[in-house]
Amino acid sequence: MGATGGIADFDALRRAMAENSEEPEGPARNARAEQLLAEAEKLNIPLAVVEALGHQLKVYNYSSEKDKMFVPFARLLRLWDERPGDFDEYETHSLYWVFKWMSAGMLDQPHIPLASIEKWLGEMEHRYRLAGHSERAVRSAEFSVAAHVGDFPRAERAYAAWLAADRDRMADCHACELHGQGGWQLRNGRDAEALELWRPVLEGEYSCAHEPHTVLASSLVPLLRLGRTDEARAHHLRGFRLVRPMESMRGAYADHVEFCALTGNEARGLELLAERPAYFTDAGQPRSRMDFLAVVTLLMDRLTGLGLGEQRVPGPAGRAWSAAELAGHARAEALELAARFDARNGTSYVGDRVRERMDQRPLADRLPLGVRAARTAPAGPLAPVVRAPAQEPPSLSVLLAEARRLSDTLQPHALEAWAAVAEAVEGTEVDAYVRAEVADHTAMGRGPEGAELFERAAELYARAGDEGEAIAARARAAYVRALAGEVDVATAAIGEPYDRILALYADEATGVRQTASVLMSRARILMRRVHERSEGAFEAEQAVRELLALVGGRGGSDVRLVSRAAEGRAMLAELAEHAGDGERAAELFRQASAQFVGAELPWFAVEYEVRVAALAHEQGDMAEAERALRAALEHGGPHVEAVGRAQLHLQLAEVLGGRGAAQEAAEHALQAAHWADEAGESATLGAWARHQLGGLLLRQGRFAEAAEVLESALADLSAETHGDGAVVQTQWWLGDCLSELGEHHVAAERRLQAAEIARHWPEQHDHATLAHLAAESLGNAGLAAEADRAYARAGELWRAMGNVHFLVRSLRARAWLALRTEAGTAGARRLMTAAVTECESALTELRDAAARERLTGELGHTHRQFGDLLARSVPEDAQDAAIQDAFEAALAETTAAIAVFAGLGADGLHSRTGAELAAGWLEADLSRPADAAARARAVLDAYRDADPEDDTVRARRAEARQLLEPAEA
Repeated sequence: MGATGGIADFDALRRAMAENSEEPEGPARNARAEQLLAEAEKLNIPLAVVEALGHQLKVYNYSSEKDKMFVPFARLLRLWDERPGDFDEYETHSLYWVFKWMSAGMLDQPHIPLASIEKWLGEMEHRYRLAGHSERAVRSAEFSVAAHVGDFPRAERAYAAWLAADRDRMADCHACELHGQGGWQLRNGRDAEALELWRPVLEGEYSCAHEPHTVLASSLVPLLRLGRTDEARAHHLRGFRLVRPMESMRGAYADHVEFCALTGNEARGLELLAERPAYFTDAGQPRSRMDFLAVVTLLMDRLTGLGLGEQRVPGPAGRAWSAAELAGHARAEALELAARFDARNGTSYVGDRVRERMDQRPLADRLPLGVRAARTAPAGPLAPVVRAPAQEPPSLSVLLAEARRLSDTLQPHALEAWAAVAEAVEGTEVDAYVRAEVADHTAMGRGPEGAELFERAAELYARAGDEGEAIAARARAAYVRALAGEVDVATAAIGEPYDRILALYADEATGVRQTASVLMSRARILMRRVHERSEGAFEAEQAVRELLALVGGRGGSDVRLVSRAAEGRAMLAELAEHAGDGERAAELFRQASAQFVGAELPWFAVEYEVRVAALAHEQGDMAEAERALRAALEHGGPHVEAVGRAQLHLQLAEVLGGRGAAQEAAEHALQAAHWADEAGESATLGAWARHQLGGLLLRQGRFAEAAEVLESALADLSAETHGDGAVVQTQWWLGDCLSELGEHHVAAERRLQAAEIARHWPEQHDHATLAHLAAESLGNAGLAAEADRAYARAGELWRAMGNVHFLVRSLRARAWLALRTEAGTAGARRLMTAAVTECESALTELRDAAARERLTGELGHTHRQFGDLLARSVPEDAQDAAIQDAFEAALAETTAAIAVFAGLGADGLHSRTGAELAAGWLEADLSRPADAAARARAVLDAYRDADPEDDTVRARRAEARQLLEPAEA
């Protein structure tokens, strides 16, 4: 900000106020406005004081100190009544315009009596009538008063009168009016009607300084209630980005906190509170503080209900807060404020609404947002077992029967059921067979650590008289040793159980199930040797085929035998893959998957469909990869662990994105990010998923959402974990989003950061492109000197790579920038001349016809831009001779462009006619109507046989006729 001592005259004051208007909302801007008013009073110019008061009033209104705006307004009104001649047309309009701010501002202050507000309404109506303004703004203000106090009949009357009155210069903008009208529908329980009223604002047809910011915030809860969760998510990401930097928008900010509390995103809600600590205590607008504290209460009650009442949370400065403590504090503060409003209004309406808001129930267990946030609510089991309430714990016999049922049918959570049995038998006397089963299944849950427990189970099975199960348990012990890396030990250990089980089976002393279990353990051990040492493939295949010969056709309703057959087929698939026969491997994996699905065990098919997808990807069969991944997700259902779900969704997102299905791909990337967070993999797999999601949203033109997601991804992406390519690509995408959103300075920073990483890569195309894009952003941000340096650096890189096209474009961009720097017109001419020379020089060396044609087009565009630049470089105060010279030079370059484009034939037609028309307008400016008309006729002749429905053809013909009008008049 400039120093106050520099305000020497009215123009300096106006410049200072304009600069202050561009500063961020907040106390610092307000303090500067107060200083500027003091400076204005020293100038002894009445209009200067009026403008400074108006500026002060405006910055107060758009800040947390709204209560301060009444003083400057009262002074302005007194000045108007005493000396209206001191107000120019603009300040007169502004004075009447801010009458509306006073009405809303009084409602927000509970210490202002309702009678005073009603009196003010009357004053506003009287003054508007005398000034000849429509009563639309008055009726809108009356509606706000009636709606605030809960006087619905009066509100309905005022609402109807508001809409019926004519719109004039005093009416609020369309966007603000639609926000208020939709809010009334919302209060009357008409969510869909509200959203329909807001649609033109949400779609960008109407906007203003605070819209669509507030409409996006207001739409969140009704969208959730209507089940339109995708839109709600998008509105939160897009809307919060708009609201975040604006201090005055505490009410809209509260809507976003509320959304988080109602959608299982409590952790993000806490992040939002941490960003705005002053919102807890800023007292300038009591109504928005009340709304904010109400949703703080909602969020803290939610955390407390989840058992997190002792968690540390952001709160008012000066002390540490737990969720439970803040819940009580915020509730008391919000209700105290509501009581003040109700006492002023003589109704209970405000307090009733606040209590209703604080006591809302969640509308979604967890709505994935795509941005990173820790899970505050503990995730439930993947497939919870629902049991009827019981008066006492189930008996051992019931637990045992359930555990046996689940394991016999290979159901998920069988091991949890056996854990319940183990707990029940602890300290009790049960037979050896039950203890064997408990030990056996406990060992299964320990993976490579379970060998000794399997041996214990074998002893107990033998003691119980089941020799077949004892041998099977020893075989399992051997297999888990192979899992632990002891392949030789396991191979030796499986020999005796294998021989003994075959002997028992031959004597009919044991069953197929036990025999198949031993043969499976042996096959698994031999497969480990193949995978770890690439040896023994023949022996492994023989073992698998022996297993399949035993169980083939015997399965029937015995799902255990069916699963052995399916796994055996998958082993053959692995051996085929090991031998390099991917096609055979994929077919066998598909058969294994089909067997599991046919046995109603689809969750076992997931692994094999994933293998099919990987093989299909290697073979370039993306349709089959997509089919297999979809099947894996379908078969896995709720039984796949969170990290597995994340991986499946992410792989499918990549396949879908590759074939251009960006919208569906984004849905899967969103799910991948969600499940990665659930699995505690936010910083690894989650960051990669957010990287992909951001890129997919960018491809759909959803720039604000993409920016939020990509910024979230960057917090975790690292070159060490994800590769520097992922970091650069994310920065690049984010720069593209920010550029589209008009945030050019930050876009430049992102692009420069990416360029710095890419600078060290062997291939320099990305480095050059990013430097070029950063220069573009710097130029758009008004930093001409910095942009010139970046373009110069990019130009050096393009030259080193032999990329003439982009070298020329960097020179042209620098030429345009030169007009805004000390280099001026002379520097701009030099750079544009250099661009022409680079094109012409490169053309002398090119032999490839297609490349020559492309570069010829570049030369034509360079001449055309050179002409435009010369025509626009004339200062406003230039003498006629200077203007004449500049236009003649511009015409010469434009004529050169026409000649170049003409040489391209049909491919250069539109470019040629565009240049021809530009030359025609220059001829007209040079007072040569006949020459201008000739160029217009040349354009019409060029399009004599063209498609009349072509947009470019129609536009060029219309412009040519416009150019002809003076000659034909």
